[in-house]
Amino acid sequence: MKNNVTLIGMPSAGKSTVGVLLAKRLGYSFIDVDLLIQEQEGKRLREIIEEQGLDVENRVNAGVEAEQAVIAPGGSVIYGKEAMEHLKSIGLVVYLKITYDELVKRVGDVKDRGVALKDGMTLLDLYHERISYFEKYADITIDEEGKELGAVVDELREILEERGYVLGSAPEEE
Repeated sequence: MKNNVTLIGMPSAGKSTVGVLLAKRLGYSFIDVDLLIQEQEGKRLREIIEEQGLDVENRVNAGVEAEQAVIAPGGSVIYGKEAMEHLKSIGLVVYLKITYDELVKRVGDVKDRGVALKDGMTLLDLYHERISYFEKYADITIDEEGKELGAVVDELREILEERGYVLGSAPEEE
């Protein structure tokens, strides 16, 4: 059944914040995959990424089982083909799009957030690298420019309700 909503986007795009608010408004559960990874590994995400790289993120996301859930994976989930195929198979994927300037304002300490930067890579490089992946996997794109997160939630909820995503019912199969 395809009745989940997965939020993808850059770190600080609001995946967790929008995800919690959207889940409450739809009557869905909320899954923060970074927290799942930390629970399974018994360490902070930053330490896990330093030790294991992104394989752990691909594995955990590829194994998420949920119904009527809003799922917020880490921003690098888009590098995991198995994870993204799985998430698309269990629901819609929504890209929360922010500008680079907004990213810089919001993100703070990149390392402390567990953002995976390759040696010599800047945040701008990462931003440009990920955009094509976000666009490739997204069923819906929400441009956050000039919007408060509450307005983003309202816009997304309206789109989802038009597609049949409401408490107690599955969306119509397309």
